[in-house]
Amino acid sequence: MSDPTYEQSVADAKTRVQEIAPRDAVAERADRPDTVFVDVREPNEWSLFRIPGALHAPIGTLAEQIESQLPKERRAIVYCARGNRSALAADQLQQMGYMDVVSLADGIRGWVGAGGDVEE
Repeated sequence: MSDPTYEQSVADAKTRVQEIAPRDAVAERADRPDTVFVDVREPNEWSLFRIPGALHAPIGTLAEQIESQLPKERRAIVYCARGNRSALAADQLQQMGYMDVVSLADGIRGWVGAGGDVEE
């Protein structure tokens, strides 16, 4: 049996994690300011633009970084560029015991398309 492809891994993760539509995430940011946004993109992507106030924890070092930055009981919306890495990251966080984690469908591109604010 061969290892799953990246696409298969993402599809599998998306069966286990909840996704939030960009417009709903924009609304949640306004309604629930205690929600934490977690950016799992690489440093070069982060440096271009990000959701204001987001935590930066690249997916490759997520497990090492996140526990010191995000309490397990906090609501977290995980995002990347298009919503694939964030699904993998949200799945990983759930396996680590985070209970209220969702993945931003369509990533930061969807966020911008829904009128979400960004900072450079």
